[in-house]
Amino acid sequence: MSDTLDLFADPVELTAALVDVRSVSGEEAEIADLVERSLALHAPHLEITRSGNSVLARTNLGRARRVVLAGHLDTVPINQNFPSRREGGVLHGCGTVDMKGGDAVMLGIAARSAEARHDLTFVFYDCEEIEAERNGLTRIQRELVEWLQGDLAIVCEPSNGTVEAGCQGTMRIEVRTAGKRAHTARAWMGKNAIHGMGEALRRLEAYVPRQPEIDGCQYHEGLQAVRISGGVAGNVVPDEAVLSVNHRFAPDRTVEQAEQHLREVFEGFEVVVTDFAAGALPGLNAPAAQELVEAAGGVPVAKLGWTDVARFAALGMPAVNFGPGDPTLAHTQEEHVAIEQITGCFDVLKRFLLA
Repeated sequence: MSDTLDLFADPVELTAALVDVRSVSGEEAEIADLVERSLALHAPHLEITRSGNSVLARTNLGRARRVVLAGHLDTVPINQNFPSRREGGVLHGCGTVDMKGGDAVMLGIAARSAEARHDLTFVFYDCEEIEAERNGLTRIQRELVEWLQGDLAIVCEPSNGTVEAGCQGTMRIEVRTAGKRAHTARAWMGKNAIHGMGEALRRLEAYVPRQPEIDGCQYHEGLQAVRISGGVAGNVVPDEAVLSVNHRFAPDRTVEQAEQHLREVFEGFEVVVTDFAAGALPGLNAPAAQELVEAAGGVPVAKLGWTDVARFAALGMPAVNFGPGDPTLAHTQEEHVAIEQITGCFDVLKRFLLA
């Protein structure tokens, strides 16, 4: 492997070069060193700093607006899909979709940003694919939050080359029922907690999710049981049952409002919140966001999953997902990306940021 990447190369070739550097979560030192050296060589106009295995770079051109571009350097574990290979118009390999194609686009823009239309910040971060407390953005927000601030954030996660605006929030709860143990031969002496969960399941089955439209983007909420447990032995009436439920809620609801909604749905049951993350409003009325949408063409759509755009929205910024690759292929052995999506995303960001 070369000591540096050619950041002025075709972004498809740059993607392949990044894919060919192993960078499973927690093992990003090699790729972070490579990105840092390459930026220092090919983009000397950038201010560069390091936070763990995250590399941050920015212009200081005195422009009226600043756009932040973010992409994680890590991948899920390799699954017989390393190194990269190219077949016709498709690039295969671990990380081609999630998200070294987006990283390559960012690096190509960074190298050409000396005369950018907006001031730009580039955040290449570590440990996105594992627990949130290890996510590089968590550390950067705590120690270098000024590097994340701007007028628009673009997270270059795979979005099929379409602007995906904002993201939905997520909340996990446990619905619990209590009973009384008894021998099943004398079941009437006990109270079956699993039977007591029937009403909660009926409410879930009958639930009709909202589909609100925000800034022209239609979101689709969800409420699903994802696990149920209970019982201690094959001849004992169970005295406890736990139903785990995941709620995906549109970004016009706060975490507090989502919790209140779930407590209303499961009124009469014990409800315990076990995990949550706020969503992000699309913010497509912001001038910088409108410029991106115009450059991308087409119609922006709602992001139905949760992504790190929410971290930027929490800082008061409009944030979107925009990157090459089909997100349904992320984390799969068959991960691959159409080269036209890599070049297409690169061309859109050139028009928006550099033209």
